[in-house]
Amino acid sequence: MESNQTIIKASNISKTFWISEGKNSTFRSWFISIFNQHKSKRFKALDSINLEVKKGEFVGIIGKNGSGKSTLLKIIAGIYSPDKGGELKISGKIIPFLELGVGFNPELTGRENIFLNGTILGMSIKFLKQKYKTIVEFAELEEFIDTPVKNYSSGMKIRLAFSIAAQANGDIYILDEILSVGDAYFRQKSLDVIYDFVKRGRTILYVTHNLNAIKLHCNRAIWINRGKIIFDGSPDKATERYKVAIDNLNKVKEKI
Repeated sequence: MESNQTIIKASNISKTFWISEGKNSTFRSWFISIFNQHKSKRFKALDSINLEVKKGEFVGIIGKNGSGKSTLLKIIAGIYSPDKGGELKISGKIIPFLELGVGFNPELTGRENIFLNGTILGMSIKFLKQKYKTIVEFAELEEFIDTPVKNYSSGMKIRLAFSIAAQANGDIYILDEILSVGDAYFRQKSLDVIYDFVKRGRTILYVTHNLNAIKLHCNRAIWINRGKIIFDGSPDKATERYKVAIDNLNKVKEKI
């Protein structure tokens, strides 16, 4: 249900981080580096990104680790602010599936975290009560829902977090490797939810290292390298060019 309506427009978006060059990577050294940038290393995670996404698109984003993929998602989600000079326009409500479960209180039960996390995502207590059974059943945590989350495995936390976030009504859903976690059965259930979003005209931004998933699910793919967009177009062409670049890089490494 792709339309001609632009729902995300990024103009000249950059993001610079200052990394302490000292041996101790402590919070204190990071904090000091903010005020002593001449003693820090400048790292440009994104470099003048220009991007338009239409309503209803399922956009895959690929690139090696450190290329800027997740930084871009976090800027779009409002977690990071871009450098001065860039402009970001969002036309709709964003639901981020990023670092799922990070916001859980480990001392609270799964039941309590449903209401806590759901409220953070903008859902009312009344709505969460209505969706409570659906959330628990989808996460397959009926037996453990009154257990403190600190006793959950990482997979259980992700299942619960995904189940909560999936109930949020948004226009743009941002996924960072979320379809690569859990067992095959849960991944398929999660994918069915995402496809339902697409059928309802929602926009999906999906970062993954799984190139087959990009070709199977997305109608557009963006390859980012060193903070710049290298290719933006068909998933087949994007993944093919990316694989060729990776193969060439590996050949160079073998010769060194």
